[in-house]
Amino acid sequence: MLNKLRFPIRFKILLTLLVVITTVVSLITFIMANLFHEDKTAYIYDLTATTSLNAASKTETLLTGYQERLQVFTRLMLDRSIPSKAKATLLQKTFTDFEDFVSITLHQEGREPVTVFDARMLEKRGLTREAIDRDQKENPLPINSILDGQVFIENSTLSRKLPVMTLAVANPDNSERDKTVTSARIMLNRLNSLNQQSQVFDTYIMTGSGTLLSHPDLGQVIDRQNLVLPLNLDDISRGEQLSSVRDYRISGIDYIGGIAPVRTGNLIAVSQVPKSAAYLTARELVTNMLLLSLILLVISALLSLIWSRLITRPLESLSHATRELGKGHFNVNISSTSRDEIGDLANSFNTMADELDDREQSLKETQSALVQSEKMSAFGQLGAGIAHEVKNPLAGILGLTQLSMRKIEEDSPIFENLSLIEKETKRCQMIMENLLKFARKDEVAFDSVDINTVLENTAAIVEHQLSINRVKLQKELDPDLPRIEGNANQLQQVLMNLMINAQQAMKGEPGTVTVRSLPGGNGNIKIEINDDGPGMPEEIREKIFEPFFSTKPSGEGTGLGLSVSYGIIKEHNGTITVNSKPGEGASFTLDLPPLGGAIS
Repeated sequence: MLNKLRFPIRFKILLTLLVVITTVVSLITFIMANLFHEDKTAYIYDLTATTSLNAASKTETLLTGYQERLQVFTRLMLDRSIPSKAKATLLQKTFTDFEDFVSITLHQEGREPVTVFDARMLEKRGLTREAIDRDQKENPLPINSILDGQVFIENSTLSRKLPVMTLAVANPDNSERDKTVTSARIMLNRLNSLNQQSQVFDTYIMTGSGTLLSHPDLGQVIDRQNLVLPLNLDDISRGEQLSSVRDYRISGIDYIGGIAPVRTGNLIAVSQVPKSAAYLTARELVTNMLLLSLILLVISALLSLIWSRLITRPLESLSHATRELGKGHFNVNISSTSRDEIGDLANSFNTMADELDDREQSLKETQSALVQSEKMSAFGQLGAGIAHEVKNPLAGILGLTQLSMRKIEEDSPIFENLSLIEKETKRCQMIMENLLKFARKDEVAFDSVDINTVLENTAAIVEHQLSINRVKLQKELDPDLPRIEGNANQLQQVLMNLMINAQQAMKGEPGTVTVRSLPGGNGNIKIEINDDGPGMPEEIREKIFEPFFSTKPSGEGTGLGLSVSYGIIKEHNGTITVNSKPGEGASFTLDLPPLGGAIS
């Protein structure tokens, strides 16, 4: 099987070039992708660290503002010089100016905490003062740590409609006797929106214990979820380093995270991005490079095909000429321009084609002689019958008819009958002239031929012989057929041969021979000669056009009739086929191209 596969030279050239180009482009793509990956990694790490520092800075600025406002509130509450009514008005204005504040609680040593809140906001968010007081008792503040200067911040959300944090600071004016801590419940909306401005990085703020204060998923903040990072958060929150970048995995996803401490409240700002998203641009670069490589390969393939085409064109011309030679077109010639082995081969081919053309001309001359021989043989058979049956009585009939017409007046009914006899006698003479004309050898020259005229002339010749053998000749001719280019004498020979063969196949039994002319496929002209004789088996049908093959008894046929007919039709660029089965008669079909056309 493999030995029969054909692998042209141009494909070998193409394959070699493609392998070389693919190897070079692959190496370049690999090197560039690695370099870009290294640069991209450094850039992502720097950008992640910068984003976390930015988040930490924004958070620290916001918390510092909250802390300062809380200290202003503490001084206002502790200032005894302000009347109670004016103080209440100022406190109410504090909640109006600082919309983020939900409630403020003053913790003084030895006293019950005093809480001031915005009642309308609590009602709107579904909270009550009792819920806030109960949460403060259940989660007391680390007063001592706050008095030591630590800013306390913790997520203290109680309602899903109101995520808040608790911010607690000590009064900067505390004395040893009067130590005061002020805490406030502040809405987390601003903190959350402040750190969710990046579309690439997920940024969140959490306490040193891991409780979320800000996250892209607000539900995790409302549920006070702890985010577990595979890192030591205490070291990060207490570290002196501004920020650090770490690689870690959460829930099966690899992240690159920038972690920066927030100095106010010992919080931690984290900005992270999945590695798959971080290196998306790198994958796009690789994809673009692969696409460019594919384009280069296609261009290289086209150029290689053109180059290999130039190299192998002489061989293809020689191959095409060889096929034409196999079809019998011996006038093919190859122009030889190269002075190499291919040029020598082309010259040898041209010499061979010329010799074959000479032999073809000799064969045509021989075939012409065979045609004439078969024509004379058929004419001898027909001439004997016609001379015996027609010629001798014909002269007497015509002479007596004309003599009788002289003695009878023209208006006599007998004169009309004699005129008819004279006309039919002259028609018989015309048949005789056609037979003599057919017997003469003509030059094989092609002219414009009306095939129906050829059929009519042939029928006039053979109709008498068919009738005396009890065979009826029927004609079904299409009058609108185009003319063909051919030799009427040769075509008449083929048609007569087929009609006589049909009559002889019936062996004296009565029958019918039908001749049809009709349009064929692709504009061709079709001629059908059908008989209702005994037909023929397949083994005879396959050999019927072979020279010297005959089913007639010895001495009654030469076996050249159908082979000569086949050659004549082939010279007319047509085809002749036979369809027959035993007991179903035979049908010969001729396909001939119209004038100026070629059969397909």
